[in-house]
Amino acid sequence: MRVLTGNDLKTGDVVWWTGETWSRHVDEAVDAGERAEEILAAEEAARRVNVPYVIEATREEDGSVRPAHIKDRIRALGPTVRPDLTLKPKDPEAIDWVI
Repeated sequence: MRVLTGNDLKTGDVVWWTGETWSRHVDEAVDAGERAEEILAAEEAARRVNVPYVIEATREEDGSVRPAHIKDRIRALGPTVRPDLTLKPKDPEAIDWVI
């Protein structure tokens, strides 16, 4: 399966080609097949997506799309840090911990 991905030009969000438009949800991606380069050229010319490119992926039995490369799996799922472990700026002791 050949899937198209890139970043939304206005928001910077990771997006996936749905066959008609771009979605933030990888599971909405479709197989671009042999038309991948043609679609990429048209989308780059339309300036909706920044640096779109083709990746290999598989559609799992449950319908989810799984990018073949770890880099694109991370892009599909979002940041790898846990929000509950991030430094809270309003924490009065946070500055002491950083210094």
